Amino acid sequence: MMEGDRFSGLGNGTQVDGKVLQTFQKSFLQVENILDQNRQLINEINQNHESKIPDNLSRNVGLIRELNNNIRRVVDLYADLSLSFTRSMEASSEGDSEGKPGHKRNRPG
Repeated sequence: MMEGDRFSGLGNGTQVDGKVLQTFQKSFLQVENILDQNRQLINEINQNHESKIPDNLSRNVGLIRELNNNIRRVVDLYADLSLSFTRSMEASSEGDSEGKPGHKRNRPG
C-alpha cells in the first residue's frame, strides 16, 4: 500500500488512510512484543518465587518493576492508538461534511 492510499477495511464503509493503518500496525506490533516480554517476565517471576531461593526472590523486585513499566508502556500505546483513531475518524467525518471524494462513511439513521 502506498502512502495516501485508502483502505476500507473497517466494515462500516469508513476508509482509512494507508499511513494511519501503518501507524496502527506498528503500534499493535509494539504492544504484542511487550506482552510477549511480559509473559516471559511473569514466568521467571513465578519460577523465582517457587524456588524460595533468597537471591531469586530479590531478583523478583527488579523483574516486577520491569513488568510494571511494560504495563505502563502498553497503556500509553493504547491511549496513543485511541487518540490517533479518533483523529482519523474526525478527519474522515470532516471530509464527509465538505463533500470530499474518497471519504465516505455510512451514518446510522
